Amino acid sequence: MTPSMDSGNKHFLVVVAEESKAVVYRRATLSGPLQEAITFENEAARLKTGEILADKGGRSFDSHGHGRHTMANEKDGPKKHLAERLAREVSEYITAEVHKGRCRGYALVAAPKFLGMLRAELAHHTPMEPYATVNKNVVGQAKAVIEKLLVQPGW
Repeated sequence: MTPSMDSGNKHFLVVVAEESKAVVYRRATLSGPLQEAITFENEAARLKTGEILADKGGRSFDSHGHGRHTMANEKDGPKKHLAERLAREVSEYITAEVHKGRCRGYALVAAPKFLGMLRAELAHHTPMEPYATVNKNVVGQAKAVIEKLLVQPGW
């Protein structure tokens, strides 16, 4: 038999994120005030790709024939990898809250590109779907702006 959970211990989570930063807020009810719970930083995402890479892409031989080409196409990899790592960290936090029985639901407010990464990571870790998603970058904005985005009739 599982122990009963104190309903006062449960909360809703609101994730506000972009590729370089994610802030997770808690709220007691769907329309309650936001309280900052934890911040995840990805400072490297703010750097230029050239500053992340130790050296240039170099040159490679074609597998057929005698041609050579640059490896420049692989430059997007480091930034994407770092953003995916941030999405994984946020996902692991939410999953832990869900498995501990503390999370009643979660909402995602993220920049469009990062929202897809975050949803993909969450799909791998938790069966719980977000109760709301907003594809807008509002990281660093006031809590009132975020609360306003999440207001839905009937909540």
